[in-house]
Amino acid sequence: MKSASFDYVRPDTLDAVCSCLASHPDARIIAGGQSLVPMLAMRLARPSLVVDIAHIDELSAIRDDDDALVIGAMVRQATALSDPLVATHLPLLAKALTHVGHPSTRARGTVGGSLVHADPSAEIPLVAVTLGASLRIRDANEDFEFNAEEFFIGPMLTMIPPTACLFEICFRKPTSANVGTGFHEIAARRSDYALAAAAAHIEADDAGIVQDLRLAIGGISDFPQRLPVDVNIDLSAGKTNLGSNLTTAIDAALDSIDVVEDMHASASYRRRVAAELARRAVDDALSEIAQDLS
Repeated sequence: MKSASFDYVRPDTLDAVCSCLASHPDARIIAGGQSLVPMLAMRLARPSLVVDIAHIDELSAIRDDDDALVIGAMVRQATALSDPLVATHLPLLAKALTHVGHPSTRARGTVGGSLVHADPSAEIPLVAVTLGASLRIRDANEDFEFNAEEFFIGPMLTMIPPTACLFEICFRKPTSANVGTGFHEIAARRSDYALAAAAAHIEADDAGIVQDLRLAIGGISDFPQRLPVDVNIDLSAGKTNLGSNLTTAIDAALDSIDVVEDMHASASYRRRVAAELARRAVDDALSEIAQDLS
């Protein structure tokens, strides 16, 4: 099937992109094209104008900004996966990116495109929510930002206005030298859509006391969500008896989430798997910290 006809423009600047969007209310931005092109082919999207942002240099950089790492919206997923700054400061993102599609799709797909597409099972939005990333948006001549937890409001739905463009994503660097991360998902086939996924980021002080534990779930509801898990963890005393306390905390946190059910998996299955994946993600993160402390 072929797409409906549309006009095509390739602006040179971010401001020009916003101008195009303002003049065509039904315009769509194309970045890597991994989501939009299939939607055009199936006529699930029928824009009158497609705005190509792939040639705007400022959107394709990864920048070390003192206490944060800033990733341009057009940074290819494969580029982020191989970047040493991401490996050093955002190990959770590096782990998650290995689960995104295949090498060929990662070579075209972009970090910003995945966030704006807002697939509930996508890995990059899950990481953004886990780490509390700030998504920076330009609309006309105004810049503003959303916290990732506020940005996603439903399946394929975000807070971004139709006339605006995401231009960069800001991830706060860890404040501790003792950092552990974990990422797990389950899918019908490798690199397929996740039926459930969990991401964990944990920071501890030099005494082994956990200061920051962030855990989020994806694929089981309309958008990725943080789990309010409150468990006192002292790695200097080992991890004995942590399992039951952690399981109880995760189960209690999952009770507040409306788990979806579809032809691929029941709600009870997704919830059960999510709880196990969350426990494994936290265990992996704690093991990394314990190894660093030993």
